[in-house]
Amino acid sequence: MKTIPILAFIAAALILPAHAQQGPASSSSPGDSTGAASTSAARDALKQQEGDTDQTALLKQTLTAVDKQYSLLKRDKLQVTYDLSYTYIGQERINADLSTGTLTLFNIENDSSHTITNTLTFDYGVRDNLTGSLILPVISRYSENPAFDGLSHSLGDIGLGGRWQPFETRRGEPSMSLTGTVRLPTGRSPFKVNANEGIATGSGVTSFSGGVNFNHIVDPVALFGSVNFTYSLAATHLSQVRGNRVLTRVEPGTSFGFGLGFAYALSYGISTSVSVQESISAASELRFADGSTFKTRTQTAGVLNFGLGYRVSPKTTLNITAGIGLTENSPNFTLGLTMPLAF
Repeated sequence: MKTIPILAFIAAALILPAHAQQGPASSSSPGDSTGAASTSAARDALKQQEGDTDQTALLKQTLTAVDKQYSLLKRDKLQVTYDLSYTYIGQERINADLSTGTLTLFNIENDSSHTITNTLTFDYGVRDNLTGSLILPVISRYSENPAFDGLSHSLGDIGLGGRWQPFETRRGEPSMSLTGTVRLPTGRSPFKVNANEGIATGSGVTSFSGGVNFNHIVDPVALFGSVNFTYSLAATHLSQVRGNRVLTRVEPGTSFGFGLGFAYALSYGISTSVSVQESISAASELRFADGSTFKTRTQTAGVLNFGLGYRVSPKTTLNITAGIGLTENSPNFTLGLTMPLAF
């Protein structure tokens, strides 16, 4: 009868150390689980959250902001993009008169112009690989020069365009799209405006542009490039007085352009881009009523652009771009803001 209490005491002696040994371990487990939970929470905070745009989508949005030629819409989808841009052009000209064989007039004239352009672009997905565009610019230009010093407002040149992707996009491979745009001379023509009363807000001619664009996304970087060609119709039936002659016809030269750059996704909401664009325009021919002609020189314009994209909502990415002119025929400085709105 006394055997049972002894066995119970021995069993209790064997079991209690086991519980005592487990006690400290169990008491430290809450601290370990708290530390693990904190680490896990930090990692989750850095991860992509539900509703966030992945880097590939963000880079595509950046390409859209940098140059709309790099994006296509799904069928029956409408997107309206608002662009606000500022351009400054400043130069100094030496005015000298040597018609008498001796220098009778010499002065330095400062010419400068400030241009603000508000543009609404309507893109519509005709097919998954075909997007049509309508471009409506409104231009305000302030000029300071000896001929005219003042402000002009006008509708700019309306554009009708399309983008077509002949081959399906495959992950990890470059994609290509073909573009075409027609610009109508709806703005104030430089060949018809009175230089003493206002300044032009359009090109004055109908132009046709075509190009090929390439882009390749290597997460988190997107590489892009483009090549384009522009042909313009002649401006006819003119009667603009220029000095002692009357301008009757202008035949613009064709132009060739190219661009390349890259975009980099810093996070799921911020991206940066760097690009360079250059265009080479052949000489234009001006004809006058007295039968004389004049040819301009070939012009080369290059601009270096720096961009910053900020995703303010799942459907809206704000992009700010600053450009610096690289050649004599380029704007001195440009600043742009782009905001796409999807419907």
